[in-house]
Amino acid sequence: MYHLLRRIILVRTPLSVESFSGSPLKSLRFLLTSSEIVSSPKSASLASNFVDFESNEKPVILFFENHGFSKSQISELVKKFPQVLSTNPEKTLLPKLLFLQSKGLSSPEVAKLVCGFPGILKRSLNRQIIPSFNYIHDLLQTEEKTIAAIKRFGGLLTWDLQNSARPNVEILRQIGVPDSNIASILRSQPRVFLISPIRFRKIVEEVKEMGFNPLRLKFVLAVFALRAMSKSTWKKKVEVYRKWGWPEEEILFAFGRHPWCMMASADKINGVMDFFVNQIGCESSYIARIPSLISHSLKKRIVPRGSVYQVLLSNGLIKKHVNLPLLFVSTEKRFLDKFIEPHKKRIPGLLKLYTEKLEVSSK
Repeated sequence: MYHLLRRIILVRTPLSVESFSGSPLKSLRFLLTSSEIVSSPKSASLASNFVDFESNEKPVILFFENHGFSKSQISELVKKFPQVLSTNPEKTLLPKLLFLQSKGLSSPEVAKLVCGFPGILKRSLNRQIIPSFNYIHDLLQTEEKTIAAIKRFGGLLTWDLQNSARPNVEILRQIGVPDSNIASILRSQPRVFLISPIRFRKIVEEVKEMGFNPLRLKFVLAVFALRAMSKSTWKKKVEVYRKWGWPEEEILFAFGRHPWCMMASADKINGVMDFFVNQIGCESSYIARIPSLISHSLKKRIVPRGSVYQVLLSNGLIKKHVNLPLLFVSTEKRFLDKFIEPHKKRIPGLLKLYTEKLEVSSK
């Protein structure tokens, strides 16, 4: 098994139709550079490369304005999809917005979704958007979870999921991956299935060779991790860990325990390792046994809590390296209850120190 692992690591609020009666727009022009305007019969006729809100395109602009789109959002949308100015608002655009609203998306949420993924406006409602929505719903079982996935990646509605995602879902099912785990990864990482079945199957086989159990959630997490990066990126991160003294078996052990440790950027990995090794005084191999530490925010979690640890250690209130996982991984409430509250009288400035570190991280 180790030889297989070694080989792998080396390679790799809803609006209604009544909203049309909104107040007239003031004259407003949004400058578009010529390189940003997509060539089309309609966009080519835009005089001086700008959108004039008092021109004959006003019905489309007015439509978006009356459906919760801000002027900046309209400008952004037109930059990405100039042809939208030539569409019939009531016939082409309104049914799509109303469908999304009918599923629980508020007007601002619809505007944000469409601006982020204008391809939604290009797709057929009946042939593309509704079937894709229904397929996601079949996997996730509830509209709430379906909407959450779409909010994460609205591009799901622009893909033919029957021909793209379904084959990859079936690959997982064939090797025994529970539907609950498939739904979990789809809900949190919606893009995971949007690759060719050939490449997806290869990734699944690599994960199996690494020894991951298809029945466990970590299996699909590892699939996502490998799917999210190229082999060259994988190698680069392996080299980062090697520079910190991790041999191949430790890298694989850490990946097996917490696949997200390979999702962090090289800079993030270096920053976390540097803090624990050079500031806290841990052996680098200690982090390999608790790889979830790599996933936590350096500024918002590790440095503030590390400062508390150092103060407690210097005052003899905690033993070196004892309870480090609890200290860094626990919830905020548990951290405060365990490491701040019991020592407030002995060290009056402890809570202040911690809050100051958190404030710095938020700037």
